[in-house]
Amino acid sequence: MLHELLLALLGYTGDLIIEERDHRKSSLAPDSGGVPFKLAPDISFIEPSDRELIERIVTLGFYYRELDRFSTKSRNLSWIRSANPSPSPRDSEFPSSQVKPSVYRRAIANGIVEILAVYRSAVLHIEQKLLAETVPILATVTQGLNKFFVLLPPLYELVLEIERDDIHGGQLLNLLQKRCHCGVPELQTCIQRLLWHGHQIMYNQLASWMVYGILQDQHGEFFIRRQEDGESLPDMSEKLARLSTDDASLTDWHMGFHISLDMLPEYIHMGVAESVLFAGKAIRVLRNPSPAFRFRDAVYHLQLPRGSQKIQGFTGLFSFHKEPLMDSKLIGEELLPQSEADKIEAMLLDLKISKVKSLVHFVQESSEFHKRSFECAVDSIRAIAASHLWQLVVVRADLIGHLKALKDYFLLAKGDFFQCFLEESRQLMRLPPRQSTAEADLMVPFQLASLKTISEEDKYFSRVSLRMPSFGFTVKSSPVDVLKTKDYADGNSSSALSNASSEISLDGWDGIALEYSVDWPLELFFTQEVLSKYRRVFQYLLRLKRTQMELEKSWASVMHQDHTDFAKHRNDRVNCPVAQQRRQRFRPMWRVREHMAFLIRNLQFYIQVDVIESQWNVLQAHIQDSHDFTELVAFHQEYLSALISQSFLDIGSVSRILDGIMKLCLQFCWNIENQENSSNTSALEHITEEFNKKSNSLYTILRSSRLAGSQRAPFLRRFLLRLNFNSFFEATARGVLNVVRPRPAFPVLDQQ
Repeated sequence: MLHELLLALLGYTGDLIIEERDHRKSSLAPDSGGVPFKLAPDISFIEPSDRELIERIVTLGFYYRELDRFSTKSRNLSWIRSANPSPSPRDSEFPSSQVKPSVYRRAIANGIVEILAVYRSAVLHIEQKLLAETVPILATVTQGLNKFFVLLPPLYELVLEIERDDIHGGQLLNLLQKRCHCGVPELQTCIQRLLWHGHQIMYNQLASWMVYGILQDQHGEFFIRRQEDGESLPDMSEKLARLSTDDASLTDWHMGFHISLDMLPEYIHMGVAESVLFAGKAIRVLRNPSPAFRFRDAVYHLQLPRGSQKIQGFTGLFSFHKEPLMDSKLIGEELLPQSEADKIEAMLLDLKISKVKSLVHFVQESSEFHKRSFECAVDSIRAIAASHLWQLVVVRADLIGHLKALKDYFLLAKGDFFQCFLEESRQLMRLPPRQSTAEADLMVPFQLASLKTISEEDKYFSRVSLRMPSFGFTVKSSPVDVLKTKDYADGNSSSALSNASSEISLDGWDGIALEYSVDWPLELFFTQEVLSKYRRVFQYLLRLKRTQMELEKSWASVMHQDHTDFAKHRNDRVNCPVAQQRRQRFRPMWRVREHMAFLIRNLQFYIQVDVIESQWNVLQAHIQDSHDFTELVAFHQEYLSALISQSFLDIGSVSRILDGIMKLCLQFCWNIENQENSSNTSALEHITEEFNKKSNSLYTILRSSRLAGSQRAPFLRRFLLRLNFNSFFEATARGVLNVVRPRPAFPVLDQQ
């Protein structure tokens, strides 16, 4: 009887202890299909109290068998690796329990096997004691197995929940973490041991990801996951088209991986998960540089020891050609030294091999998940990866030089180049852009300006190209078709310009934009979103500079005409009354032009000096002080955001007013130069009135406490002081805004 009881404790029933097979399912096993063990009902020689005690004891055998079944199925490597797994004979009893493979579930099964080994050892110890006693008693069995009554039933319920809800990966770690919070120390120790086994898998995946940049997750259980192929397919294909086909690392960096919230354990914060994601992507970049970058770097190293390169015969010649290839293979190791990779692996190993409790003695070192140590290790690894990525982007890829080039061309720091370009294209931009040849027409003044102002030492200008986005192709900045520029300079293009299509408005030239060619690894820094912000600021600054130049050119033209009229009137006071009348009629326009130029000059000075230069100095200071790639990206984003916000491009009302003012100024210039047309006077009156309204509206909005009193634009007060140095704008703003008053035939604005 006692031997059959011991066999039942290990999951084997017989004649005395059987499985209850009536139609009533056991409440202990509602989902597994199994039934608890019972004492055979035809046994009459056992007292009711002993029967109750035996049936209570043998339930441990049922729990053992079910836990062993779960462990055997989960630890079956052929079942995990097989595409079409064939269940074992024992698993065939439970066809509904087929689930997809899970390395985390296998790890938990390993922990359960350890617990069951302790249980089997206890049963063996009981058998030895029973054999040694002259009169065996049930109390010996109860005493030896008493602690397992608080372990096996909760573990069985845990297994049922795992199989019923198909829990795996990070979800399984969440479940175990919640079950750790119980009031039974022995059970808490067992659950912590299971959680420790689960964390071993997670640490292995972290090591593969953060040391080698490899995502080792065949069954989708890690909280870092590769982007699905079907997600955002149109946007993804568009972005991939912009990237080099050889630079798979760029694709991985921008859209290759993401955080799976379903598999992220709740006790790991999102910020920590983002650090893990960044560190792994950075390691992938460092270990897999672009082929083009490998070639450039190999050539660079090859050119360094010029004096030591002595080719002796064919042997030396062949070794000379092999050196760049050898260097290219070592570049990945140079970007991430092996010592740094070993340091990262050591940090993760320290977390992985933390001391755990013994399952035989339930009171030893703690095996809890050390959240603070984990976060500190992840942060340290992220700092290492960010530092080496900073070294790659800032030092090797010359980030500061490219930032300076973007400032020169996109933020108009090379004012002489754009002044020359606008002067050369002035006559072209007086006419609407032709749909078929707009960019080709711009190529001539663009190349002329580059020949006159750009030196051969400027290695960044070749990356700049001019583009009209509405027309669809790009004008490269490489010097070509120089002969055409001579024809343009001689004035032979005037006949072609006269045939321009009138379907496109004069404002079509406002779509002029620049593009900048970026190589690996700068594409990690200069994303398409960043370059689009640069293009937005460039278009705004180019319109502003064009308006300022037109106001200056119109002043020169008007002064030339005025001096001619004055000379005619002086030489022949009787026969030149028309010239004198025209001179008197258009004299007030000079003041209006000066008011326009005054506003545009101050706005241009504010943006170029107070905004761009000050923010550029701040960015340079940050670059010098920081050695972290993520910090560098954040500083650059702040730099661009400051440029846009302090230039009021993100305030719709102010941006619309500024666009309206620039259009009015251009219309004024084009009308004032055509003085022979008598209808110009009424048009100029209308333009002047609209300019007064918009300029005073602009001043009123900018001086509001919401803008001038905030830190949004710290130098806005200087701009307002320059505008209102004699209180002219403040005085006129009260009378112009929202007030309809009769005006004279032509308004006279006076700042005196």
